[in-house]
Order: sequence, then C-alpha cells, then structure tokens
Amino acid sequence: MTETAHAAGEAVAETTLHEQRAHPSRPHGPAPARVTAGGLLKGLLRTTRPKQWVKNTLVIAAPAAAGQLFSLHALFRLTLTFVLFTACAAAVYLINDARDAEADRAHPVKCHRPVAAGQVPVPVAYAAGGLLAVLGPLLAARLTPPLVPALLIAYLGMQLAYCVVLKHVLVVDLVVVTTGFLMRAAIGGVALGIPLSRWFLITTGFGALFMVSAKRYSEAVQMAGKAGATRALLTEYTTGYLRFVWQLAAGVAVLAYCLWALEGHGTGHGTGHPDGLLPWRQLSMVAFILAILRYAVFADRGTAGEPEDVVLSDRALALIGLAWLAMYGLAVAHW
Repeated sequence: MTETAHAAGEAVAETTLHEQRAHPSRPHGPAPARVTAGGLLKGLLRTTRPKQWVKNTLVIAAPAAAGQLFSLHALFRLTLTFVLFTACAAAVYLINDARDAEADRAHPVKCHRPVAAGQVPVPVAYAAGGLLAVLGPLLAARLTPPLVPALLIAYLGMQLAYCVVLKHVLVVDLVVVTTGFLMRAAIGGVALGIPLSRWFLITTGFGALFMVSAKRYSEAVQMAGKAGATRALLTEYTTGYLRFVWQLAAGVAVLAYCLWALEGHGTGHGTGHPDGLLPWRQLSMVAFILAILRYAVFADRGTAGEPEDVVLSDRALALIGLAWLAMYGLAVAHW
C-alpha cells in the first residue's frame, strides 16, 4: 500500500510539473472571454465607466453660480461640453485599463474589468482611447471657444501622465485628481465666456480635495496591512496625514463658501430685499456646512468611497444636498 501511494504521489507531482511547464504564466483572473461584436461593444462601454459620468455634470457649476444656465444657447453649449469632456475622460479610462491589463488580472476585483478579462482586446482599447482623445479636442476646436479645446488637451495630458507616472508620486496624485474636478467645474464657465469667481474656484478646489483625500483615507483604513495590493502609493501615506489633509480641505472649503455668502451682505444681493425675500445666500451656508459635516462622518469611519456612492446611498446627505441646491438656486435667482 505504501509503495502504491508513493507511486501515485510521484505521478501526480509529475503531472503538475508538466502543467506548470506548459503554462508558466497562467493568470490568476478569470479565463479570457471569447470576443464577439456585441460583447466587444458592451465591454468598451463598461470600460468608459458610465457610472463616473455623473462627475462631468460639474460643467454646469460655473454657469449655475453665475445665474446663466437657463437659455437655449447655454444649454446647447453645456450639453456639447459635457459630451466632449465625457469622451476625453473615457479615452483616459480606456488607455489606463489597456496599460494596466496585466496587473489587473492579478487583482481580485479588477480582473473582471473588460480589458483584463479579455472581453476587450488590449489593442482595441488603445485604439478606441486614442480615437476619443483625438476627436474630443478636434470637435471642441470647431464647435466651442478656443479655451475649451485647450482645457481638454491639458486634461488629457495631465490624466495620461497620471496613469503612467504621477499616480506613484506622493501628494502629486492628490493634486492631479483634485485638479481634474476643478477642470470639470471651470470648463462650463469657459465654454460660455463667464468670468470665474475666486470664491468659486477656492470652494470647488478644496471641496474636491476634501472628497479625494477622504476617499484615500478610507482606502488606507480598509486596506491596512495590505494597501500595496490595491494602490501601491497607500503604503507611503499614513492615515494621520490623510486625515489632516481632508480636515484641512474641509475647513478651507467652508471658509471660502462663507466668505462668498457674506460678501454681498448689505449690498442687496441676495441678502434680504425690501420686498421681503429671505437672505438665501446666507441661509445656504447652513446647508453647505451640514453637508460637509455629514460627509465627514463617512470619512472619519473610513467608508467614504466614490463621492457619488456616498451621496446617493445616504438619504440624509441627499436631502441636505437638495436643500442646499434649492437655497443656492434662490440666491442666484435673486442675485
């Protein structure tokens, strides 16, 4: 019996050795999917991250702040700008996933991305991303003011540099992601030729930094001890430092918003007109501060993931956001 078992063990070991030699670099992820036309289109769409498109609605931020949102010209120009910015963002996602395909196959979650799973071939992802990266600025150059294509080209250059090297540089990675949000918020004003308020830029910039650093902090908390497996740079940050960044950013964002809201005090701009209108501009500070404080709860717990997921999954935060939008809209309407 012992000799038989020993022989069987040797046979199994020899079979395993042959398999390892035949497949020396077998991926850890799912087996490559068979590529079909329908599957390819679905895979390309999934790779462009449709869920992330909601971030691009920030293009209406500057026109809304200036009260120049509701005209056919503005709506057409902003819709066009939204589509072009979305195309450029999609180009970055496609090129990023094509470049990271091998690394993603070894990741327990990212291995299911269409490019990593083989649903979208790497050359096709590169080609689709390159096409969108060229078409976006070209169409913007023909259909929008000159600064719009310039901003799109700057965004593409910055994001592609981020994919290649900047995401591995301490602090710079936070700045690049924050700047991407700021570009989204600024490009709508540029498309309509609206001067950008200093308070608008400060509030938007530090508000974005607050959410970005809160997300990084949450990732660091959740992946303590194994951070390098998902985002290598997390091993370089400490949770104390990331907490300091999101707290600092939240404070500056609140201060800048309050300075904007109080700037018109006593001038009759949204501050209580003779016709009995409430001071919506000042009242909106309450909702804004409450929204920051509520979001900070999730940041402090280490559960602040994607900003859109946090806002949409928490009913209280969503209601506070709606209240702020209503007050802010009334403040702008009675500018």
